[in-house]
Amino acid sequence: MSLNFLIAPDFSPQQFSGWHLLNTVLQRRSGQRIHLLLPANAAEQARWMAEGRIDLVYASPFDAATLVREAGYLPLARPAHRADEMVIAASAQSSLERVEDLRPGCAIALTEQRDVRLIGLRLIEPADLGERDVHWQQVDSIQAAARLLLQGRVDAAFFSADAFHALARPTRAGLRVLVESALRDISHMLLAHPRAEDKARALMPALLGLGKDLGSRDVLDAVGLPGGFEAVSREDAEFMVDLMDTLLE
Repeated sequence: MSLNFLIAPDFSPQQFSGWHLLNTVLQRRSGQRIHLLLPANAAEQARWMAEGRIDLVYASPFDAATLVREAGYLPLARPAHRADEMVIAASAQSSLERVEDLRPGCAIALTEQRDVRLIGLRLIEPADLGERDVHWQQVDSIQAAARLLLQGRVDAAFFSADAFHALARPTRAGLRVLVESALRDISHMLLAHPRAEDKARALMPALLGLGKDLGSRDVLDAVGLPGGFEAVSREDAEFMVDLMDTLLE
């Protein structure tokens, strides 16, 4: 019986093949069968999760907090030395220089990443902006958000920091960072459904061993996690859950 392993759909398109490679390496080193699932968007992820067949999930911070607290998922690991930060950017051609330059009625593009939205709402507070002061433009991808900025159709956009810095160099050259978060305590997390706990924990030596040899370093680079993974305790997960709750208040 294989483990159904779902990856949050917020990685860059360049990392798609990297996740398949990482899955292949984990199977070879652990001796376990793992069925990798790469949902195209948040709606597809929610549908697969609702079916109740997901054994392992590499979840965004917001989803991880919900799964741990409300669905009983067990925290196993997180990226080592890598927090989930976010960027608010504008067009390099705009008059905006810092987040305080945003005004009520501004248009901001963003994807469905709820943790990015939560952090972004905190970062626009110095501009005296709340959720109702902004015209939100929902998009399917960070590339679409960048296009809207470059076309002058929105004033700013919310990006995960990793996704922003992974944009093509010509695209980034046309954008200006207004602010980048530095929370340091929020990250993606690998979680296991309780029914799969034993198999998932048996997988951990293979996962935590990635990066200790030259070949697997290339695998980690391919998914944008050069530091590899580190074990995470229930206490660490609860701390992040409490932090996400604070952002929601």
